[in-house]
Amino acid sequence: MPLATKQKQQLKAKAHSLKPVVFIGNNGLSDNVNTEIDRALTDHELIKIRIQTADREIKRELFAEICLSHHAEPIQLIGSIATIYRKNAES
Repeated sequence: MPLATKQKQQLKAKAHSLKPVVFIGNNGLSDNVNTEIDRALTDHELIKIRIQTADREIKRELFAEICLSHHAEPIQLIGSIATIYRKNAES
């Protein structure tokens, strides 16, 4: 279920002080990167990902692919930093 605008605003404010926990380099989304994203989302729910590419379109595509494959909500994509959220099933 998509998040309401107010919820996204609250998550953006909460994410402001976070540092990126996953880095995507020139190799793109490998199995290891996907495993790390899944682990980080399970542990923290709200994470930042640094996408190392100069092409904006590739960043947007990677951002959408990550959200889709990990069943996460896109919060924001600013520059090379993507913020995503996935609620833990336990909470």
